[in-house]
Amino acid sequence: MRRVSIFGATGSIGESTVDLLMRRDDIAVVALTGGRNVARLAEQARALRAEVAVTAFDECLEPLRDALAGTGIEAAAGTEAVIEAACRPADWVMSAIVGAAGLAPGLRALERGATLALANKESLVTAGPLMMATAQAHGGTLLPVDSEHSAVFQALVGEDIAAVERVVITASGGPFRDWPADRMARATLEEAMNHPSWSMGQRITIDSASMFNKALELIETHEFFGIPPDRIEVLVHPQSLVHALVGFADGALMAHIGPADMRHAIGYALNWPARAALPVERLDLARIGTLSFEAPDPARFPALRLAREVMQTGGHAGAAFNAAKETALDAFIAGRLPFAAMAEVVEATLEHLAADTGLEAPVKSLDTVQAMDQMARQAAAGLIAGRPTP
Repeated sequence: MRRVSIFGATGSIGESTVDLLMRRDDIAVVALTGGRNVARLAEQARALRAEVAVTAFDECLEPLRDALAGTGIEAAAGTEAVIEAACRPADWVMSAIVGAAGLAPGLRALERGATLALANKESLVTAGPLMMATAQAHGGTLLPVDSEHSAVFQALVGEDIAAVERVVITASGGPFRDWPADRMARATLEEAMNHPSWSMGQRITIDSASMFNKALELIETHEFFGIPPDRIEVLVHPQSLVHALVGFADGALMAHIGPADMRHAIGYALNWPARAALPVERLDLARIGTLSFEAPDPARFPALRLAREVMQTGGHAGAAFNAAKETALDAFIAGRLPFAAMAEVVEATLEHLAADTGLEAPVKSLDTVQAMDQMARQAAAGLIAGRPTP
């Protein structure tokens, strides 16, 4: 019986993971964590007979306890409780917490030698060398769950990484793929949430609209596979069926094609190294007919340029980039920052920190990553406060 935990169980990736686990009888669930949706967290915990359910928010503990009363399932709350849950013995851990908050629990799981299914791209963006070194030192395994990185991972099975000439990750283009820059600058929260291909949570959907999500994935590709930045490309692919392509030294391109359903990448990680039947659509390519690709417009999506600068800088630049992005995103959601200004704030934050603190120092510990995270959030918040209210 495999022991499994899900961190971020009530988000879109977590829900898809729960769906797959509900179809199996060979798995024991150790821990589920979530945010403020304690009713759903408790429902999941009861359905999967989890040992413990944890909300990240202290004030949500009593409602969670009430929802689990009489079940024998332990309830806990707070950041430290989430980390403690990651220290419990589970063989396979889904890391689906959104944002930098997913880093510490993921590291704890790797320190136990667990297999970490990584949907929290921020872990590699902020602390890629630390994540990879921790896995190697403790016998842990990192498996990618982002659809693009799962696709690359699958395309590389049986291949020599030295023969890889380039990696192409795809982007849907989001809701603003064809919008002119001046219209994008005035985009509303509702418009940014109208994703044409994927059903995701609020934050990742907005990141997709700005292509900050793809910017994070560029950095993640570099950190996970060790591919040089100049060999990683982005193509806009509106159909969202080709998730990535790997180009080899002989000119061949290996493409991974699958439905826009995260249960495929999750299921691959859950069953790895084997493959198992999954409840996903089987594509009818004759009906689909056409797959199209185009280069992203760097002027309308400056996040991609910023990601390449971060990769060139290395060190703690990824932590600063992500923290500034999260702070700017919070401000956009709150109506305090225009859509196009998010990239401006991130760029200004990176310039400020590069001048004042330097960003190139190697990532060696969680403490230094968290310190840079806090500095970047404070710098970005100051820049946002100094702007006129939209």
